[in-house]
Amino acid sequence: MREYLLTLCVTAAVTYLLTGPVRKFAIVAGAMPEIRARDVHREPTPRLGGIAMFFGLCAGLLVADHLTNLGQLFEKSNEPRALLSGAALIWLIGVLDDKFEIDALIKLGGQMIAAGVMVMQGLTILWLPVPGVGTVALTQWQGTLLTVALVVITINAVNFVDGLDGLAAGMVCIASAAFFMYAYRIWYSYGIEAAAPATLFAAILMGMCLGFLPHNMHPARIFMGDSGSMLIGLVLAAGAISITGQVDPDSLFGGSERSTVHQMVPVYIPLVMPLTIIAIPAADLILAIVRRTWRGQSPFAADRGHLHHRLLEIGHSHSRAVLIMYFWSALIAFGALAYSVNSASMWIVLGVVLLSAIGLVLLLLPRFTPRAPRWAEAFVPPRYRRRRASATAADASTPAGSGPGEGHESTGGPGENAGHRTPVAAGVSGVNGATAVGPRARLADRRNADSAR
Repeated sequence: MREYLLTLCVTAAVTYLLTGPVRKFAIVAGAMPEIRARDVHREPTPRLGGIAMFFGLCAGLLVADHLTNLGQLFEKSNEPRALLSGAALIWLIGVLDDKFEIDALIKLGGQMIAAGVMVMQGLTILWLPVPGVGTVALTQWQGTLLTVALVVITINAVNFVDGLDGLAAGMVCIASAAFFMYAYRIWYSYGIEAAAPATLFAAILMGMCLGFLPHNMHPARIFMGDSGSMLIGLVLAAGAISITGQVDPDSLFGGSERSTVHQMVPVYIPLVMPLTIIAIPAADLILAIVRRTWRGQSPFAADRGHLHHRLLEIGHSHSRAVLIMYFWSALIAFGALAYSVNSASMWIVLGVVLLSAIGLVLLLLPRFTPRAPRWAEAFVPPRYRRRRASATAADASTPAGSGPGEGHESTGGPGENAGHRTPVAAGVSGVNGATAVGPRARLADRRNADSAR
């Protein structure tokens, strides 16, 4: 465990330290596209954050290669090299897209080639646990096609969900954390060394996301771009392929339990777990394809119909929409993890149901304005404090001619800062103490509102 944690920390540190210089490089290189109709940010933001994430991946693999126990993994398995080869290829395609906006079909072809490169080096699905049948061995062509399909779907699912500051990195970090616990349990508890590569991939992926998130949280100073979203999607798929296609579920059981393996749901967790970690992005991907095809558009045509866009439309702030997506991702991933540990416990099912109900309440937050108790007002944002309502009523009763210093304030813009109050900049004094707001004051007011956002 210590070696995995060391690898995670090194990956996170390298990614974090390189993101700042990469941001300056992206600005100099002109990788700051104009704001599009579907974007939610209000000013051009540099991309190419995937450069820092890729070097974090390389640093993590390099450190793991020189550790005592993890170093043996590189001698016994070719999967880390396969991951690095596919990641380098998909990262290069993403960098070109962040700078030159290459065609979607070219990116799709590059994703398939990157998956093929990993298959050629041994990172492929060898068998599948099929309910009611058992473990089914796949032919070379079947394994190749299934591996390529899983890689392409995962990459595009993560790429589609990358629409808000910190959303993709946070969701993938949550998924990789649950996946790391699951893979480590298989490797450590059952002594199956075939699960070691997937455990390493999950630890490195967590480090990449944790190192990039401080720069990408709202308001983001840099975006990961396709060079980052496709990269973390490929690493996530590589871990799922390794644990699903390389670890035989029947090997988790022995003796008399082996005869009942086909009637036990937990046996198929290696097949279900990779699907749960991308459940939210995959659902968004499927809905986007259906929606665009129904309209007669290309499945790769961008729009504002993604799940995170819908959360913003119903009234959630930027930060709250991201946290809600985090919540549902964690609920699905860790719920499946808990069920794999003890499927006979009804407390797990009841806990998932209770948390789902809480998630539904969170979705309905824009419908009402919750108020915290007075004793808890110091620990909650101003929007949830009761005295804000009384202050609003007092401002409404203030005469229009009141001068500065008498509570004259302006409300902020929509989104996260809706309801926050920003002092009006000093204007040109008029008669009777009234303030005539001129162009210079209006410009200062807009700057204050932008800084509040």
